[in-house]
Amino acid sequence: MSTATQADQAAPGSVPARGLTAPRGLADRSFQWLALGAGLLVLVILVLIAFSTTQQAWPWFKTEGLGIFGTVWDPAANKFGATPFIYGTFVTGVIALVVAVPVSVAIALLLTQVVPYRIARPIVYVVDLLAVVPSVVWGLWGILVFAPWIQHIYAHIGSAVDGIPVLGALFGPPTSGASFFTAGIILAFMITPIVTSLSREVIATVPSIDREGAYALGATRWEMIRGVVQPHSQGGVVGAVLLGLGRAVGETIAAALVIGSSPTITSHLFSTGYSMPAVIANQFGESTGVFKAGLIGLGVLLFAFTIIINVVARAIVDRSARRMRGE
Repeated sequence: MSTATQADQAAPGSVPARGLTAPRGLADRSFQWLALGAGLLVLVILVLIAFSTTQQAWPWFKTEGLGIFGTVWDPAANKFGATPFIYGTFVTGVIALVVAVPVSVAIALLLTQVVPYRIARPIVYVVDLLAVVPSVVWGLWGILVFAPWIQHIYAHIGSAVDGIPVLGALFGPPTSGASFFTAGIILAFMITPIVTSLSREVIATVPSIDREGAYALGATRWEMIRGVVQPHSQGGVVGAVLLGLGRAVGETIAAALVIGSSPTITSHLFSTGYSMPAVIANQFGESTGVFKAGLIGLGVLLFAFTIIINVVARAIVDRSARRMRGE
């Protein structure tokens, strides 16, 4: 009798193994329905949030029409254009990514590919602790300590590049400690631990056999990272970056304290500005009527932007996973 035939025959008195298509028990079915209900509940809550906020913001959408994308926000004149706040949110988010992403990915690679575990562990603890620092602490530190200190640096840079075509338009005078650039740097401080932790977890999933195979073929550490780690973890790192961007564009208190509270559209990154979360936090308490509806409408737009960012992040991660499976 062949070995395969012997393996197919069940031993006397043994319990036959259940196949994957066998009927599930009550506990399995209950857990399945519970998980499905929890997932649907999240979707229902999101839909209800979108519906209720849109309903309350409808007077603004109805009154302004396409004027919601105007450039003037003047409650005294009943003009509520959101473009300056959309612009400020976009600019500070981009600055935060430009500053935070290289640092975050470098730290993640350092912790997973370079330093020994006994040295990496305390660094991981510090990074995780930074991720839970309240945003108001970052904002107070930014406006009381960081902004006055960096304003002098802004002034030197502005005077040095004044008159140079592109640099003068971006970094020339006027300069202010509370500005787009300061808000972007503070947001970068806030999202760096998040992007680092997520990237570290993704990079740590690279199979050891793949890395050891690259070393066996004579690759250097940098060549191994480029040839093995980067293709395997690219999608997850991009997803982590986009999740960090979602945190940056939705940050309220820290941005409100350090951005300068000026609804202007300017190319000067060292000038004061405004963002969508910041104007909602600063002006909601004194708003009424269409003014209040406009602030709620900004929240609806911000809600839509963050959902789009998270959907794009999920799509990129799924695409990377399919590519790794060869689909």
